[in-house]
Amino acid sequence: MAPLIKAAVIQLYPKPLQVESNFIKAVQFIRSAALQGAQLAVLPEYHLTNWLPKEPGFFELCDQWEVYLEKYKELAKELGICIVPGTIVERHKREELGVEKEEDRVVNVAYFIDGEGVVRGKYEKKNLWGPIERDHLTSSTHDLHQVFDTPIGKVGMLICWDLAFPEAFRELIAQGAKLIIIPTFWTLKDCNEAGLALNPSAEALFLDSMLTARTFENTCGIIFANAGGPPGRGYCGLSQVVVPFIGPLARLGSCAEGMCVVDVDMQILEDAEANYQVRADIARDGWHYDYRHSGDKGTAKEKL
Repeated sequence: MAPLIKAAVIQLYPKPLQVESNFIKAVQFIRSAALQGAQLAVLPEYHLTNWLPKEPGFFELCDQWEVYLEKYKELAKELGICIVPGTIVERHKREELGVEKEEDRVVNVAYFIDGEGVVRGKYEKKNLWGPIERDHLTSSTHDLHQVFDTPIGKVGMLICWDLAFPEAFRELIAQGAKLIIIPTFWTLKDCNEAGLALNPSAEALFLDSMLTARTFENTCGIIFANAGGPPGRGYCGLSQVVVPFIGPLARLGSCAEGMCVVDVDMQILEDAEANYQVRADIARDGWHYDYRHSGDKGTAKEKL
């Protein structure tokens, strides 16, 4: 039988530019998760700084990324718990990179830290959200999505808008990922005026629909940690742990901070695969869509 995994999904309000106080609050939640027996704790995207790249001092705070990564490694080792500390924005100054560059390199990074304080995986956000991110962040572009061996099994990581791209999930499950961890900073205001006029909660519908759909179509589990915040400011929340057949095992509300600690029965994923055989189809020689993802632009007929 596949194991049970106890996971904590943490929904924080990242107070703008209040790095140390946001870190202290995150630590309190993680300590509580460890006391409840959680093997893994996941925080939201931008949980230390919020996302305010035009605010004075924002990128200076991002220079502290190594300090907080080390603090999370120490905390993981102290508590014996795996931690995905949401995302940490890192600024790598051009003089530090040792190459001729016109600009600093700023990346949005998720880490998987095991219970011994060792980084098992690192993922730089690939699909950036419109000009609001593309004007400031560097994408991981054509780098392959990677799967990491961890104490809780094979894990893949995505970040926020990556959720919209089924190709990202396909790359991960083709490598054997069973759990996909998605730190997120997704708000109701990410919808345009036309969409909001039709449905002010359109982004909540997007999230709930996509998260459940992705678990079915990839026979995987998803741990989705989104930011929450004060009512009326557009925070979406809805942090949840999702599996096929059932949908959300637990789901937080739209605004308030909070945490849920959930038992994830990994056997559900095996049962879903036995039924849908998605991974088996992908692994077959001659899978219909191989050519679309291999970089070979020939037609399906030419591939035969």
